[in-house]
Order: sequence, then C-alpha cells, then structure tokens
Amino acid sequence: MSFDKAVALTAKLSLEEKVAFLTGHDFWNTVQNDGIGLRKMLLSDGPAGVRGEFWDERDNSLNLPSGTALGSSWSVQLAKEYGEILAKEAARKGVDVVLGPTINLHRTPLGGRHFECLSEDAMLTGALAASYTKGMQALSKGACPKHYVANDFETDRYNVDIRVDARTLHEIYLRPFEDAVVQGGAWTIMSSYNRINGTTATENELLNNPLRSEWNFDGVVISDWTAVRSLESAKAEQDLVMPGPVGPWGDALVAAIRNGEIEESLIDRKVIRLLVLAQRVGAVGEDGVTPAAPVRHNEIAVDAVAFARRAASEGSVLLENDGILPINLKAAGKVSLSGHNASAARTQGGGSATVIPKTVITPLSALKAELGNSLSYSIGAVVQVGVSELPQKTLMNPITGNHGVHVEFLDADGEVIYVEERLGSNLLWLGALDVPIPIAQAIRLRTVYTPLETSEELFGFATVQPTKIHFDGELFFEKHLPVETDDPFIPLMDPPFASKKYQFTAGKSIDIDIFVDWTNRTGLQAAAQNFIFGLEADASLGDKLIADAAADAKDSDIAIVVVGTNSKVESEGLDRKNLDLPGRQNELVEAIVAANPNTIVIVNSGSPVLLPWRKKVRAVLLTYFGGQEMGNALVDMLTGAAEPGGRLPTTWAEKFEDVPITNCDAAEPGNHVTYEEGIHVGYRAWLKADTKPAYEFGYGLGYTTWSIETLEVPVSTAAGQDFIAQVKVTNTGSRAGKHVVQIYATRENSAIDRPVRWLVGFAEVRAAAGESKLVEVKIRGREFANYTSGWNYEEGDFELHVGSSVSKLEASAILTIG
Repeated sequence: MSFDKAVALTAKLSLEEKVAFLTGHDFWNTVQNDGIGLRKMLLSDGPAGVRGEFWDERDNSLNLPSGTALGSSWSVQLAKEYGEILAKEAARKGVDVVLGPTINLHRTPLGGRHFECLSEDAMLTGALAASYTKGMQALSKGACPKHYVANDFETDRYNVDIRVDARTLHEIYLRPFEDAVVQGGAWTIMSSYNRINGTTATENELLNNPLRSEWNFDGVVISDWTAVRSLESAKAEQDLVMPGPVGPWGDALVAAIRNGEIEESLIDRKVIRLLVLAQRVGAVGEDGVTPAAPVRHNEIAVDAVAFARRAASEGSVLLENDGILPINLKAAGKVSLSGHNASAARTQGGGSATVIPKTVITPLSALKAELGNSLSYSIGAVVQVGVSELPQKTLMNPITGNHGVHVEFLDADGEVIYVEERLGSNLLWLGALDVPIPIAQAIRLRTVYTPLETSEELFGFATVQPTKIHFDGELFFEKHLPVETDDPFIPLMDPPFASKKYQFTAGKSIDIDIFVDWTNRTGLQAAAQNFIFGLEADASLGDKLIADAAADAKDSDIAIVVVGTNSKVESEGLDRKNLDLPGRQNELVEAIVAANPNTIVIVNSGSPVLLPWRKKVRAVLLTYFGGQEMGNALVDMLTGAAEPGGRLPTTWAEKFEDVPITNCDAAEPGNHVTYEEGIHVGYRAWLKADTKPAYEFGYGLGYTTWSIETLEVPVSTAAGQDFIAQVKVTNTGSRAGKHVVQIYATRENSAIDRPVRWLVGFAEVRAAAGESKLVEVKIRGREFANYTSGWNYEEGDFELHVGSSVSKLEASAILTIG
C-alpha cells in the first residue's frame, strides 16, 4: 500500500471525478475510474456472514453464529478465525469490504440488535473486535467496525440524540472502536445514524477527535446507508456516502467547492483515503490498467461449514445442569422434542445482518438424524410471527417445470419488461443488477404449489404494496397493508403481513397467480422491493398444541424443549419492550416438566430472556442464534462430542424489574436519550445496584470442574504500563475442557467514581482432566485509566481478583500503580 501513489492518483482526477468517487456507484459498489486504473469496490453486509451483491436465494452465503455467540466464546483466537472465514467468504463472493463487526454495546438487553453485538463490556468487545478485524484484513479484505458511535438501540435511530458525558463516551462507547483501530488496524469505520450530544454522527467532531487525531486512523469513514443527510457532512471527516448514485453531495458539493464554501483539500483527503483502501483490497492496477472484477465462486468451503459448527459450540453457554448432560441420546430411550424453534430455528437475527444459507441444520433435523424413530416432535407453542416461505420442493415453476417461481416485471400497460426464474417464495430485490425495480409498475408471480399434508392453513403474504392472490384462477385474497414506520428499511426488512385460511389437500396441486402493484412508490421503496408468500402458523390452537406436546413428553424417557425468540422480537429497526419469551412458551415448558421431570431446555435467542422455570428443569443450554450448523452443534453438545465453551458476555436478569438500564426510546423532550448511568453499564450497573441477576457476567458451566489457586502480579508498575498476570488453574474434573480465566480490578477509597469491580483481563485455557496450567494474562495499563480532558491515572493500590465470573472470585493480589 502506498500513500504517495494515492496522492499521485488523486492529482490526476478532475474535481467532478473526485466528488463522484465520494458517493456510491449504486447500492453496494463504489465508483470505477478507468483513467487511474480503479475498479469498483464492493461492500457487503455482514457481520455474521457475507451476503455479497445480491440478496437472493440463488446466491447463498455461509451463516455463522451471531455476535452474542462470538462474544460468549471469550476467545480472541476464535474471533481471529471468524474474521478469516469471513474474508474467504468475501473473496468467494467478490467482496472487498465486509460491514462488520458490530461493536456497539449491550447497554440494555432491550436493544433490537443486541444479538449482533458482542458484549456489555467495552474491553471484552474491543479485544474480540480487534482480533476479528486483524483476521479478516490479513487476507486483504477490509473490515468495517460499526456503528460509530452510541448506536446502542434501534428506536428512532435516525433522529435520536444521545446525551453522554465525555468520560462515559471515551471509557465505554468509544473504547471498542479504539481497539479495532489501534490494536486491530481497521481500514474502514461505519458512521451511525444517531446524533451524539446534538450533532449527527456523520457531521460530528468525533470523526476527527479521537478517531483521526488520537488514534491515527488512516482509513475510510463509510456512512450507514442513507445516514448522510446534508452537504455540511462533507466538511467533517466523513468520507464515503452510501448508497448511491443519488446523495446530498454530488453536484451540490462541486458547486460548494467552486464558490469557496468548502476547500478542495478536504475533498482530496477523502479521495486519498479511498484510494489507499483500494490499494489494500487490490482494486487499483499496478500498471494503470483497471483490474478485472474478482472471480466469484459458488461453493462454500467445507472448512467454513466445519468452522460454523465448531463456533456454535464454542459460543453456547450451559446455564443449568444437574448432571444429565452430556447424555448418550441413542441409549436414552424415547425422546420427545417440542418447540416451534426446533423446526423453524432462528440461526440469525433480523435486518441487514441476514444472509441466505444454502442449508440450515435445525434441532429437529439433526436430532432426527441422530435418533430416527426414537424421536417424536410437537410444535408445542407458536413462536415465529409472520409468513414463512414455502419449501422449495413444493413449488413448481409453470414455465420451466423446475422447482421455483416465475416472476414477470410489468410496465404501466401490463407488458412484460423483464423475467426472473426464482427458487423460492421469499423474494428481495436490493442492489440487484439488471432488474428494473425503479421503472416496473407491477410484478406477477406464478407457481404451482403441491402441499405435503392435508390441513387447514393460513396462507398469506408480506409487503406494503397492494396485492391480489388467485388460486386456480379464482380470487383468494386481496389486501393493501399500510406502512406504519418512518424507518425506510423496516418495510423492506420486516414488512407487515396478512393471511387467510384455506383447506389444503396433500398432493393436490394449486396454480398460484399473484399480482403486486408497484405504482406510486417513493424513497427506498422505489429502488428496492420485497415480497414473501407462504404460510403463517396458527396461534389459535394454543391449548391443543401444549396438551399434545405434554402428552408426548409424558410418554417419553427424555423431553427436550427448544424455546426462543422470533423476527418480531430481535431485529434491526426495533427494540424490545420486555424480556419475555414470545407466545406461550413458558406455559409449554411448565407443562412439559410437569409431564416429564427429565426435561432439557434449549434457549434459541440472541439476547437475554426471562427463564422463570430454570430451576425446575434438569439442564438449560443457551445456543443463541447458532448459525446454519446450529442443529449439528446441538447434538455435539448434548452427547458430549463437544463441550459448550461459552461464558456469558452480558448479564441475564431474574426478573425484568431488576434490569438497571431500560431507557432506549426518546421519551425525553427534544428527542433525547440520556446515558445517565454513566460508566456503570452492564454488570457494573448490577453491582452498583447490589442486585443479584439470574446469571452474572462471565458465568457458564462446562462438562468438567475447575479451581483457580493463585494470582501473581508485579508488586508495582508505572502508570499506563502493560504487565503480565500469572494464574494457576487446575482441571479438577474427569474430562478435558475449556475454562475462561477472568481478572477484575477494584479500588478502595478512590478519589473518582469507579465501578464496584471491572474487567481488566481474560484468557481461555484448555486442560486435560487433572492437569494444572500456569496461564499468562496480559493486562494493559489503560485498564486503570480514567478520562477527564484526557487520560489520567490515579496512583496507589488496586486489588486484582481472578475468578470464573464477575461474582465468583477465587484469588486476589495487590498491584501498586505509581
């Protein structure tokens, strides 16, 4: 990479060319310029997969476990591998920059993208983010840590003003980004939608100080999509406006430079940064000739799928276990499985983090493969909300005769202007090349659906466009669903839905003809569209579903229940109102355990939920959104082929009233949310309130036991000096396993407000049964600093505690700073 080359290339560009380069070419690509040998750079949503340029079931992606699962691993090595795997996926899909990791904090468990973020602790998040970034960029693919900064919830994210003091901002919310930049060397950062202390992120001084001035960030600040809203942001350290080609800069910026309102040197700096990035990802030709676009490959690597399976186990947390796990399932007798999430597993959260995997191994499919006829299944309680796509094998394209759907794009006269042959019934057009989304006035979808079972079902659709559905030539359903949000992405990512009952007969085919009116579209709807048709689960059968599941459990030797959340609970664009499991899942668990005391519960949620029955069941295993190999990983963990390796990166409440921070909507006058808790976020807030949670930060069981005997640190160290702590750890159990050593600091009689206890270091350790190890934990001097108009250090004694969670501390030592 050459800064001088970037400067030289910039000098060759006209003002118009430079300004054009600062807004995207389209939804996902930057502008190409053959005059300087520059190809487009393709940016793609992550952070738990790489979607690529097309959001299309014909272009599959690897689906890794969610951010909370990665955070639960407490493993910088796993985070590095995670980044490497995503870099290989990016190469396979021709992607240059992956929009991830998401490193906002778990400030409150109500945050809608909680599943996408790593933890409630700034240091833990930063360490994992830096490793993820280094792993990805070592393979020449840019990481884009996001969203800078304080975008810790979703409600009114476009307009909300976060009021936060300087100390809290620097010690807590900026810290993960600092680590990603300074320790991880991030090539890009994404600026967020929200305002911080009155100024929107894309115009905020924080883009300069500390990002540029203190951290020496030489990369590109990419806007969140549509986050740049004014010409004023061009004066800030915002570099790239996405998406394009229309944006607030363009001709207006050219004019502002020509009339002297904005200096051209500001624009040159932005262009140079983009050209440095282009060199880093190989988008600039060495000889001035534009490089060819990267070659794309269809097949996901076998080692990537294997990693997805291993990462799911490494990030799962065993919350309860009376000894029933691990279990020989094949020798267990009859096993009943219940729960909607067992068959309709949540492998990922909703919104822009969504990718389309080629295969998903659900708990039901994996356990069925393991147990065959010894397994029975009942849905138990409806969880998934909305319309689920139909199985591809039940759909026949009437034109091609293959599985799928024939889609015609129509003009105002009803003439066909474009045709697609799609594989399924969940269709999204976002950044799709050649598809005439802006000019089409309607679409027509045709397929032949052959039900697998005889049953009365709710058949429906999801979109905000007027829709008519015909079955065998007769009008079945017609409806126009309203838009009920100001967020332009919600109707696209999580559209409203409607359905109507129909009696289907197994094997009896139905010609389905759907007309969707696309006239009068504006804004994002004019450039991107979606349409889903399929079946909605019937929640009106609740009593019967629970009774059937309980009866099945009673007739079994072991009962496994999968509970979890749905896309209406955990998704981009919305926040939760409570921590309850949706639907009647708590009733289901109570009924199952009453029928069979040998009950194991699997929790398939990306964020904390209340588990009122947790002490009544024999085991509780938290798998989060476990990625496409979730089912196989679950069988690995239940049988002991793999150990649940996770420890909680965020605190889980016993009851909602105990949660210390719940304000994540702009109820305050002036559309403000004040981070009034200051530095006391997550477990720090729980400790300050002296409230006992259900499961504390750092908690997690395994399949062996551990003791921590000693902690040794230097007697004294200079302020800001890094040092090594040595911890003696012994596996006191009967099998090999993993443990996470956690070191916390306390300070008695501090002159400033400090947490009761705070994390300063951690390390994973693996040991055989009976084996002792001396673990070295590197602790940065910065962990003892406080921010007041700069970084300051309080001299004197700090007590360091080592343990297995923030509450289970087993040894201590005194460190003197001076």
